[in-house]
Amino acid sequence: MTDATATPRKILVLNGPNLNLLGTREPAIYGHQTLADVEALCREAAAGAGFGLGFLQSNHEGALIDALHAARGEAAGIVLNPGAFTHTSVAIADAISGIGLPVVEVHISNVHRREPFRHHSYVSPVAAAVIVGAGTNGYRLAIHHLASLV
Repeated sequence: MTDATATPRKILVLNGPNLNLLGTREPAIYGHQTLADVEALCREAAAGAGFGLGFLQSNHEGALIDALHAARGEAAGIVLNPGAFTHTSVAIADAISGIGLPVVEVHISNVHRREPFRHHSYVSPVAAAVIVGAGTNGYRLAIHHLASLV
């Protein structure tokens, strides 16, 4: 018999627009690892922390919001790289506020060393933590942090 109130043992990793181009898009900024490499890194980190993994990339804001909503009762926490939606999406911030799950915001590059419009995040105020500029290793750090929270 399982406890219906137990915390799910899955971490959801969500990636926003243009992250499907990792490895080929501006490698001087984002590196040479592909999204498949990031997924493999995340699966390894999650398994090492005793969690399963869900992984999704979408260029569509609504698909990311739907995934955030669906995570309730399915995931212990979420790693989110919202891409450009970081700087524009009140809707994603509202979704995070509404789901009651810890979310760690991740950015591969150090957004604070880039264009001024990238310095503002609608997600950061509702995130449990923010990791910027650690490259794709930021995903591993985020998973380990989530594991420590739940």
